[in-house]
Amino acid sequence: MSTSPGRVVVGVDGSSSSVGALRWAAGYARCSGAQVHVVEAWVTPHVAGFPLDPAGDGGRAKAQADLEAVVAAAELPAEVTVTVQLVDGHPTQALLDAARSADLLVLGSRGHGGFTGMLLGSVSQHCVQHASCPVLVVRHG
Repeated sequence: MSTSPGRVVVGVDGSSSSVGALRWAAGYARCSGAQVHVVEAWVTPHVAGFPLDPAGDGGRAKAQADLEAVVAAAELPAEVTVTVQLVDGHPTQALLDAARSADLLVLGSRGHGGFTGMLLGSVSQHCVQHASCPVLVVRHG
């Protein structure tokens, strides 16, 4: 039997749905003693095959600031251990990779992409089908 605390991975993208998922994960971690690992993926935008890079860093500084803003907006309890990771790559693969050693993957039901009427976003749907650990999708609202 393992005595190490559990590990909960939370995928965020700056949407209010992902902030809700992070809050849920923090509440779960506070009750269970688990650690929370927050993951956001970013991809350098390209136009006609060339990177669109006005800041000269591939947009990484803005993505990091956005990630920190999501964590701040969630108002996490001080007693919860939280790590934060910005990953270069597609969100689905970044989350599946991070969840390989996790006890639970927590996601919001909808992010910034996709169609407004969809009940479950494409990233959440793919993670539910392919993650190596249980996945909880937190409905927004």
